[in-house]
Order: sequence, then structure tokens, then C-alpha cells
Amino acid sequence: MIEDILRETEAKMKKTVDVLSREFAAVRAGRATPALLDRITVDYYGTPTPINQMATITIPEPRLIVIQPWDRTQLGAIERAILKSDLGITPSNDGNLIRLAVPQLTQERRLELVKGLRRKAEEERVAIRNLRREANDMVRELKDEGEISEDDGFRGQAEVQKLTDRYVAEVDRALEAKEKEVMEV
Repeated sequence: MIEDILRETEAKMKKTVDVLSREFAAVRAGRATPALLDRITVDYYGTPTPINQMATITIPEPRLIVIQPWDRTQLGAIERAILKSDLGITPSNDGNLIRLAVPQLTQERRLELVKGLRRKAEEERVAIRNLRREANDMVRELKDEGEISEDDGFRGQAEVQKLTDRYVAEVDRALEAKEKEVMEV
């Protein structure tokens, strides 16, 4: 029973860290990456579609993203979606493809991004701690109902704490790596 609780809690904690990784990937650090476009959807014949499912995205230079749609009639729609997004980059459309020149970040903007990264990381740490609380409550409930011994209950809570420590450390490592990337000039 405790193993089931631990497995379920670990899966949820892993998902939390995965969400953070995807959010961090979408943060622009002054260099081009296809992940910048992950959250942008285009109205493709009435269906919201991610850009990477309707175009080839390449990075020919460290600060340039080239988007080549498979259906050229969608160039305007892709351009509008990028303009509407919070990306802050103006697309350049030449009739065949769209170029996005990623501008150099200012020191002030870098510090602003780091502050946002720390806020996101703290939100994920809180989510992990909430998962710990839920798991501990389930272990306590098993102990109170007499389905496990008191020693097993304490061991189960210790295992939950180990999981929590491990995933909080993963969040901290991800934050540290992304901060270093953002602050790199």
C-alpha cells in the first residue's frame, strides 16, 4: 500500500518537474531555440495548431529562427500569431518563409527574467510540498485505520520526505542552470 502511494506521488512530482522544464525552455535567453514557439498556436482552418505541427522550424544562426510552413497560404496566419504572442519579436515575412531575429537581452531584462524563473521554481516547489502533504495524509490514514503498523507509517513518511527532497533538488538544479544561461552574455 505504501509502495502504491510512493509510486503515485513520485509520478506526480516528476510531472511537476517536467512542467517546469517546459516552462523554462520557453524562456528566451538571448539565443534562438525552437522551444520559443512551443506555446504559440495558429488558427489553421478553424483549429488552434502549434507552429511546429504546420511548419519546419530551423535555427541557421544562433540568433535567428526560420519558419517554413508546409502550406504557404498560412504564412500570414503564422505571422499574426507570433505578433499576438508575448514573444516580443517582430517576424519578417518574405513570401516563402518567416524569419525571427532574436534580439540581445539587456542586463535589466535578464534580471527580470531571472526573477520570473525564481517565481516559477518556487511555485513548483510548493506544488511538490503539497504532494508530500497529500502522501503523508494517506500514510497517516492507513496507520489510523490499522492497515499498517506505526513503524511502517514512519518509514513511509521518511520515504515520502526523501522523494520530496530529491525533486526539490531537481527544481533547484534546473533553476540554477537556467539562471546561468539567462545571465550569460
